[in-house]
Amino acid sequence: MAKILLIDDDQALVIVLETALKKEGFEIITAYTGKDGLQEAKTAHPDLILLDQILPDIGGNEVLKELKAEDSETKSIPVAARPAYEAVTALSNGVCRAHLDEEWETLCRELAAYRTQTVFGVGN
Repeated sequence: MAKILLIDDDQALVIVLETALKKEGFEIITAYTGKDGLQEAKTAHPDLILLDQILPDIGGNEVLKELKAEDSETKSIPVAARPAYEAVTALSNGVCRAHLDEEWETLCRELAAYRTQTVFGVGN
């Protein structure tokens, strides 16, 4: 089962995302601050990180910079950085439906392809 790390300080949004993604078969790890997210990324070794841009301690761009640092053990983990309001808008319309904006559709396709590849051993 693919693991996704959600780094977001909005607990209500995290619950919505976690519920939707668990329904799709993903294991979810949560962190509510940038520092906790960095720690979880290093210890839990997620397959994907969904990162909010505005966090209470350090900004999403700083978290991303640390995750992708050349000497970081997390540099190969894919990161999707989205403002929280985009996630709310997308989820209020339904997860991975055709009317979502192109970036969310792409992310959903990538998640589905990743799951197909890791679970069934098919794909790229």
